[in-house]
Amino acid sequence: MDVPVIELTGIVKSFGPVDVLKGVDLKAFAGKVTALVGDNGAGKSTLVKGLAGVQPYDGGTVKYDGQEVHLHTPREASALGIEVVYQDLALAENLDIVQNMFLGREETRFGTMDEGTMERQASETLQGLSVRTVKSVRQKVSSLSGGQRQTVAIARSVLKNAKVVILDEPTAALGVAQTEQVLNLVRRLADSGVAVIIISHNLVDVFKVADYIAVLYLGTMVASVATADTNSDDVVGYITGSKTYEGKNV
Repeated sequence: MDVPVIELTGIVKSFGPVDVLKGVDLKAFAGKVTALVGDNGAGKSTLVKGLAGVQPYDGGTVKYDGQEVHLHTPREASALGIEVVYQDLALAENLDIVQNMFLGREETRFGTMDEGTMERQASETLQGLSVRTVKSVRQKVSSLSGGQRQTVAIARSVLKNAKVVILDEPTAALGVAQTEQVLNLVRRLADSGVAVIIISHNLVDVFKVADYIAVLYLGTMVASVATADTNSDDVVGYITGSKTYEGKNV
């Protein structure tokens, strides 16, 4: 198997007397979707925030393309190509798609914003992800559906050649058609060579899109398995602690 883009080993994180992550291992591979699942309080968000540089880990090793790195700020994570799309999407509804995709990192020319370059790059990014549901990159975000907003947030994350994209509950509160649209986009994102980590409570979605499933239970990685080698009942057992994974972790 190729060297993982992301390899976490022995990750620990505590908040006061509470041990949230207890020696967690996780791998994410280029061109593959890794689903991170677990019940509320399992430590999924804490694990992702550390990888994003928002809440640095207390201990353990983080390797990026085989080299050990230290992530203390979101800027450091972003500089490596690690991007996170949080559940709230963090989109400005009063701005259009182009303005949202370049918010805080606008292209400039001769001291003014280069609208033409930004519009072209936004269009190319959406086209590269085979997004056809957006009529115009100058549409206000307020006019978009939930699925379209998720699409814009994902496109924004890969605008600057991200190598790792982390998606936090990307299909939450979406209808059937919009969920299918987002899952197809996630698959295309991985097929383009990006390592995708998706947090989800929806196991139907997970089995549709993920290549690997990693299960956290009370801060411990209890299973990391190829999707083809497991089933929904077993994963539910790992999530609830009623079943022990006997195989070798990926």
